[in-house]
Amino acid sequence: MPLDEAGFPALIQELYAVVGKLEEMFPGRPFTPDGHLVGSMAECYAEYYYGVQLHACSNQGHDGLVAGLEVEVKATQGKSVALRSCPRHLLVFRLHKDGSFDEVYNGPGEPVWALVEHKPQPSNGQRQVSLTQLARLMEHVETAQRLPVIREASQRRTRSVCP
Repeated sequence: MPLDEAGFPALIQELYAVVGKLEEMFPGRPFTPDGHLVGSMAECYAEYYYGVQLHACSNQGHDGLVAGLEVEVKATQGKSVALRSCPRHLLVFRLHKDGSFDEVYNGPGEPVWALVEHKPQPSNGQRQVSLTQLARLMEHVETAQRLPVIREASQRRTRSVCP
């Protein structure tokens, strides 16, 4: 089923409304959507707006393909994303409670991996890279190195982001 440009953000807004009510009910207890939920939302955006042909869920290494190019899709509501290995191409979104998103990074994975590969590997195997670092790198990614947007989105905010 194709992404419903009005319905998808409305569902995300409902999700965050429920989160807000749970946080009111249990003060001091966060109910932040994360993990598979946030990853799946980002993959839906990548498929619909960038034409990424998604692999099966939990595929190791990359989430999909565009014209033969392997693409890793990452998303966060916070200040960083985590990588286990060097992706061929990396697409990073910052998701917002209103169902909109920012494209933080869209380019080759090597420059991003170079920022984190020297760091000690944590026990979970995921090295963190901040959105601020990604936004700085994005300033140097040439248009030809980016996945083209195949559909403009009312949910898509801006290309430049610093948390």
